[in-house]
Amino acid sequence: MEKQPELKVEENADPQKVPRRIAVFPRKTPARFEHEKPPEKLVMTFPHLVIREVICFQIVVIVVALLALAFDAPLEDLANPKHTPNPAKAPWYFLGLQEILHSFPPLVAGVLLPVLVVIALVVIPYFEINIKREGLWFKNPHRTFFILTASVAAIVAVTAAYHAFSIVIPTLLLYGLAVLPYFMKRDTGMIGWLARRSLAEWIMTWFVVLATVLTVIGTFFRGPGWSWVWPWQ
Repeated sequence: MEKQPELKVEENADPQKVPRRIAVFPRKTPARFEHEKPPEKLVMTFPHLVIREVICFQIVVIVVALLALAFDAPLEDLANPKHTPNPAKAPWYFLGLQEILHSFPPLVAGVLLPVLVVIALVVIPYFEINIKREGLWFKNPHRTFFILTASVAAIVAVTAAYHAFSIVIPTLLLYGLAVLPYFMKRDTGMIGWLARRSLAEWIMTWFVVLATVLTVIGTFFRGPGWSWVWPWQ
């Protein structure tokens, strides 16, 4: 009869050192194993995060209050129904949307584009898109180049058809920066930094740049009839 090996009971929290183990967890305690990385320092949302948010909120309130005491708001005269200002500009945070309305039909700019953005924000999290935040060109570069070029070409074709060059030009400039690592060595330097940017970072940069460009154009470069006017004129 074969003799069974003697079992040794050893308490150890490292599963790699003790391959056969019995884990005992107290009730309502989730099991969590760390692998090939140091344990992450965790803190509670309250008070660590909440107190920092309250402090930042108070700082913003104080700064805005001081600015309000030092500078007058750029208010215009009382509204006169017999004299409508030309151009009638929205608040600065809506000037980007007003610039889009100038280029596209109202149904497209006011309904279709916002609905597509909302649908994209709802649908995108359900796809496994670059969960590891790898660089855009680290995996299947040829396929990535084809899809990125086709997507940018479609956006440029649609926006150029409506003469929305305020969208076309920033899109092409960012596309040029994004594809530089595809044609050049992406080991070090600026090209390496661009190559390490993920798809999510490029998309977010595109949104931020477009919003900034459209807002600046609507604020400083639009005159009567929403025509192009240089700021010094």
